[in-house]
Amino acid sequence: MELIDGVIEKKLKVIADERGRLSEILRSDDEIFNKFGQVYFTTAYSGVVKAWHYHKLQTDYFCTVRGMTKLVLYDPREKSTTYKLINEFIMGDHNPMLITIPPMIYHGFTTISDHEAIMINIPTEPYNHQTPDEYRLDPYSNDIPYDWSRKDY
Repeated sequence: MELIDGVIEKKLKVIADERGRLSEILRSDDEIFNKFGQVYFTTAYSGVVKAWHYHKLQTDYFCTVRGMTKLVLYDPREKSTTYKLINEFIMGDHNPMLITIPPMIYHGFTTISDHEAIMINIPTEPYNHQTPDEYRLDPYSNDIPYDWSRKDY
């Protein structure tokens, strides 16, 4: 899959033993690391769509740590070489990865597992409650050419 300009996919290594699992998500010495703003988690129940939004300033680092999600990105930047490109990432328990989402890229996700999914985000900026760097569109009624329904090929 051709990635949207500025998007980075990092496959995560899972170390499992008789006690459980461990996986490093993001390190300050990773080539993809920019800076630290905060860490938070968000959840979605099965079939719920949380979309669309973008940021003008912050980069997001998304990782699903429980369940399975479909993370979708859309490039609305007219001067970008990947203008109007859509990326889909199936990620979580069975495909651990970290996705870097640069500023100005619309993104959203849906839970595709039969139970609640938990996604960790490590944005480069702390959330500003007075003037949030967050710009939203309705997940279904907008100019983004994407259908959130499950695709049974």
